[in-house]
Amino acid sequence: MLAIAIHGGAGTLSRHETTAGQEQDYLEGLESALDAGYSRLESGGSSLDAVTAAVTVLEDNPLFNAGCGAVLTRDGLVELDASIMDGGSLAAGAVTGIRHIRNPIALARRVMEQSPHVMLVGEGAEEFARSQGIEFVSNEYFRTPIRQKQLHRLLQGAAEKENDLAAHLSDGLGTVGAVAVDGRGNVAAATSTGGMTGKRWGRVGDSPIIGAGTYANNAGCAVSATGHGEYFIRAVVAHDISAQMQYAKAPLDEAVRNTLARMKTLGGNGGVIAVTGSGEIVLDFSSEGMFRGARDSAGRREVAIYR
Repeated sequence: MLAIAIHGGAGTLSRHETTAGQEQDYLEGLESALDAGYSRLESGGSSLDAVTAAVTVLEDNPLFNAGCGAVLTRDGLVELDASIMDGGSLAAGAVTGIRHIRNPIALARRVMEQSPHVMLVGEGAEEFARSQGIEFVSNEYFRTPIRQKQLHRLLQGAAEKENDLAAHLSDGLGTVGAVAVDGRGNVAAATSTGGMTGKRWGRVGDSPIIGAGTYANNAGCAVSATGHGEYFIRAVVAHDISAQMQYAKAPLDEAVRNTLARMKTLGGNGGVIAVTGSGEIVLDFSSEGMFRGARDSAGRREVAIYR
């Protein structure tokens, strides 16, 4: 069965802070990404093609915290991270701390397919991008007025909020991602993010870290995560879910539930999307909401924000 799931970040705005118009804009953005990915599957494309297409649409949508519309660092810049993984070969690619690549997920895929490495960082990643003909843009391209306001608000209360992850979350901590299974039963996962508002010191979250924010293995499942990145790294969330399926033969929903519960005991909130080679999809989260969507060849097609 063909199947794809996407997310646009967990820790969404509270219901009382979201207008009907804003909610509709987000839902339409999710639908566009979902359909772009699914169309690749429907036309015979690979799961890698599907997750790349879906995440690219989300990176180009300024509503989400990835690519255009990503959150700003403390210095007012945009620094982007992304990763992708193939569940058949266990090949993976990731980039972090990049500032001038329009679609970081495209570069992560090139790292996977055209280099001997898994992760490239900052200027080195962009040097590789030039050799691959990847599209460059100015850092200004990514910045939007709402993200500038969020940074300003954070800096005004910096003394109180410097180490408050919850405050960062409400100001745009988020991620976009996709998981898919194709007609050959191969799964893939992709994740992209701007990180957290006001980040400093070259901070890197879970999104570009294989096994934390992204993981895919045909023997288990494909996972993309979103939320408090530091906790997802510590709990190795994406790999842990797949490993429970592969080694303990746990059902997908149980593996997801177990891992999110374990992460929450550490103090972290967030969510995951996951898919198996048979087309089973799970979308679960411990936050108030998660921008998400799912579609499969059995007729399922849905997008949602809250429970």
